Amino acid sequence: MNNPVKSILGSSNTARGMVVDVECHLANSLPNIVIVGFASKSVDEAKERIRGALASSNIRLPRKRITINLAPADIPKEGSSFDLAIAASIMCSSNMVASNTGKTIVIGELGLDGSVRAVRGIIGKILSAKKLGYAAFIIPKDNIEQASLIPNVKLCPVKDLSQLFTALQSPQITFSTTRPLPISQGNTPKSNDAIYFEDVVGQERAKRALLIAAAGHHNILLNGPPGTGKSMLAKALRSIMPPMSTEEILEVTHLHSLANKDFERIVDERPVRTPHHTSSQISIIGGSSSPRPGEISLSHHGILFFDEFPEFSRQVVEALRQPLEDKKISVARAKDSIDFPADFILVATANPCPCGNYNTKLECTCLPNHILRYQKRISGPVFDRIDLYVDVDEVDHSQLLRDKKSQATSENLQKIVKATREVQFKRSDKLNSRLSGNELKAQKRLTDDARQLFNQAAKQMNLSARGYMRTLRVANTIADLNREKKVGISEISEALQYRKKPVEF
Repeated sequence: MNNPVKSILGSSNTARGMVVDVECHLANSLPNIVIVGFASKSVDEAKERIRGALASSNIRLPRKRITINLAPADIPKEGSSFDLAIAASIMCSSNMVASNTGKTIVIGELGLDGSVRAVRGIIGKILSAKKLGYAAFIIPKDNIEQASLIPNVKLCPVKDLSQLFTALQSPQITFSTTRPLPISQGNTPKSNDAIYFEDVVGQERAKRALLIAAAGHHNILLNGPPGTGKSMLAKALRSIMPPMSTEEILEVTHLHSLANKDFERIVDERPVRTPHHTSSQISIIGGSSSPRPGEISLSHHGILFFDEFPEFSRQVVEALRQPLEDKKISVARAKDSIDFPADFILVATANPCPCGNYNTKLECTCLPNHILRYQKRISGPVFDRIDLYVDVDEVDHSQLLRDKKSQATSENLQKIVKATREVQFKRSDKLNSRLSGNELKAQKRLTDDARQLFNQAAKQMNLSARGYMRTLRVANTIADLNREKKVGISEISEALQYRKKPVEF
């Protein structure tokens, strides 16, 4: 048995990856391949894929009993990413090639025709191995685009088993050192299908609230009758969000590669996820028998849009409590427990009542108890975690067909959002919504007059401690938008206007 070929047991949490030694032992017995080491069915099926791949590549499989051990043997192994490492281990042990893999991690799935297919979660696997001190990787060629996002690692992409065989025959494997791909940090080109702020008629108050939400990364709920533009406003929010940084692109691409079939693509635009109100709790939160990220994690660094928020099941709505507070979700299953990141802006819309006409010019046909029951579908603790609550008014029909566009264009607002975020990062290295209570106190931005007004209003409005601190965070963002170093009465007054008011009849 030669030195083992190393692969990586990937994890959704890149801090929990583990290097797997793929050991091969050849014995003079009936020809067979046996895989041991707590291997799942998908790993055990690798022996048939390897037989076909070696035959298609004109590489002779040793006519011996081949025992493959995946160490450590007490850790469950699953997935098809061990195929290439097992094939390399067989070739090294049978002296077909030089055993020169050393501290090289081998990752890839084999096809019966000898092709090397892309694997899911390549970014997480490489990052996990990099944290453990490994810098050289043999990976599928189709994964090279995503893998190239990771700086300072050496990659050897292979498209088929023959190419791996040739690479291992040479005394030294040829690697190329990665540099981060050039990511455009300018304004996103306009798309005909996208919605922009200038496309929405009126609704200046809602646009102001969305500007605050984008600048400080605050959650927002738009409440109003049907047809007033709530969904348009929510969809236009992405157009004023700044482009993602390379680190954010790396995180988002990794999460999407774990959940989607198209796991070779780079996700370089902020994600906007719009699940239907009939979606299950697992699809929103994440999970299944082998935990995978749900909609809240797929909207990481982006927007999670819940249209008709009260129509979602109570289980789904209540499950948002932890991610809205902690910016992550802990998924615990019998096999594993994983923390997925979930740092998103929640944008929700709601009608004022089941018929949608309460407090409008049209007649509301709902009974008072029906209106209360409808609005209580969203519990107080969930409402408490929403920073901005905005009523969206009806639009005058005479304004709808006017050629004059809104002065608040997405391009101009995006520049304001970028500049405001830079101020926050320069001051505390994080956005206002992520500031802890102690960090808010340490900044001492609240003036004495504003503090007195704030305390009086909080008492009258019965704000909880959480609601109090969230209102202060919103006031900080408003001050940054106004280019004010201190949080004064005007900023506190505006922030208080965005708290939910009780229903009146």
